[in-house]
Amino acid sequence: MIKKMFFVGLLIMLTIAVFEPSPGQTPKAGDGKLRIICFGAHPDDAESGAAGTAALWIAQGYHVKFVSMTNGDIGHWKEAGPELARRRKSEVEHGAKLVGYAFEVLDNRDGELMPTLENRKAVTRLIRDWQADVVITHRPNDYHPDHRYTSVLVQDAAYMVVVPKFCPDVPALKANPVFLYFSDRFEKPYPFQADIVVGIDSVMEKKLGVMLGMVSQFYEGGVGGSPELLAGDPAKQKTRWEAVRARFIKRQRDIAERFRKNLEEWYGQERATKIQCAEAFEICEYGRRPDKAEIQKLFPFFD
Repeated sequence: MIKKMFFVGLLIMLTIAVFEPSPGQTPKAGDGKLRIICFGAHPDDAESGAAGTAALWIAQGYHVKFVSMTNGDIGHWKEAGPELARRRKSEVEHGAKLVGYAFEVLDNRDGELMPTLENRKAVTRLIRDWQADVVITHRPNDYHPDHRYTSVLVQDAAYMVVVPKFCPDVPALKANPVFLYFSDRFEKPYPFQADIVVGIDSVMEKKLGVMLGMVSQFYEGGVGGSPELLAGDPAKQKTRWEAVRARFIKRQRDIAERFRKNLEEWYGQERATKIQCAEAFEICEYGRRPDKAEIQKLFPFFD
């Protein structure tokens, strides 16, 4: 039944978007195009935080990579282990093909990520290898330990990426990237600050394709699911898909409403009032601190 639901989900996704070419190897640097790497704790986190903005970047020919720090092997109410890890990687690949970004899923166990020296070096190498201009991850105050430690690892790499004698097997970056956080609703020790807000109405269907393609997590409910979610006739299954879709639309609309004033700063009042869906990012105090002019170059969507 689970496999049947998976293929049903993919069929639905194919009705709303057309696949683009599969992501290839790391694009060569030096083409003058912006390079962005996003680190999520699990195989759905980076997608949840930035798939829409990634689609906008890619439409302009920029290079984007999503990295999952764990393989997600316990992120389901029924399945677990290597089989689930393979399934979740295939879901990530589906999203990558849909939008056109590169991806990598590290083989760390779900729920067991630690901020070790080995993992710090792995993150440092990934940022250097991508020759990133922008790095995005979770904020450090988060409900999930894997999210928190992903954030710590990326923050710990924020200076080390320019230190030549640290991980000398991969050349150090000449300039420190801009480090950003995905949006969240955690309040302590301080709430999320929307330094950059991007309207994603034009690519919202692509983001929905990415998220709804992660059937194990959303249609089937991930760790909070149950057999009842998979039961029922086709009409009930359709209702379930519609409910999941509506939830994702609401999430992005809530961000747009929550940060409407911030949208006005970037798009102007007239354009901002028309934006329905958005993604937001906070500038980390580590790494390069961009001014507004540089942000407009890194996010060339506001003009």
